[in-house]
Amino acid sequence: MAEVLCLGILVSGRGSNLAAIAAQIEAGRLAARVGVVISDNPLAPALRIAAEKRLPKAVVERKAFPDKASFETEIAAILKAHQVDLVVLAGFMRLLGPLLTAEFPDRIINVHPALLPAFPGLNAQKQALDRGVKIAGCTVHFVNEIMDGGPIIAQAAVPVLPDDTEESLSARILEEEHRLLPEAIGRLAPILTLRR
Repeated sequence: MAEVLCLGILVSGRGSNLAAIAAQIEAGRLAARVGVVISDNPLAPALRIAAEKRLPKAVVERKAFPDKASFETEIAAILKAHQVDLVVLAGFMRLLGPLLTAEFPDRIINVHPALLPAFPGLNAQKQALDRGVKIAGCTVHFVNEIMDGGPIIAQAAVPVLPDDTEESLSARILEEEHRLLPEAIGRLAPILTLRR
């Protein structure tokens, strides 16, 4: 049996992208396993999903550390202890610093609800509606120290409908995130397993 990619998934919120990744793995459509789920939020619903799926999990709260470097050092130690090949930011609401990006060069990816480089940062769907764009979407990209600035791996377009609200557009973009993120992980899997 071929080796599968070991994922470390960082979350802060509801965990719908975590659930989408787990579903693709369970269905045999993604040759990967979740090595650990790490949340900076002890109340994140994503931790319930991890528990239901019996995935190893850890909580690393930023306020428990004197600075960002020590916070990221703890996250890196957990990821290494679980022998993670790829770090996936799935709704992790913190900008990573140089420590983590240096520990996992070209091995951290993020999904963002916009067609980067347009509308980086928070409230991307509101930014798109405010600017009157006709096409929105989502992007999976490598993570570097620039917010939503790393090289693009994959994108999916979502038409903006005349009666769209931030909520309705966000929901349709999220459906594409659930498809695109596991697909992008699958594309990277053969490359990253060869690098071991």
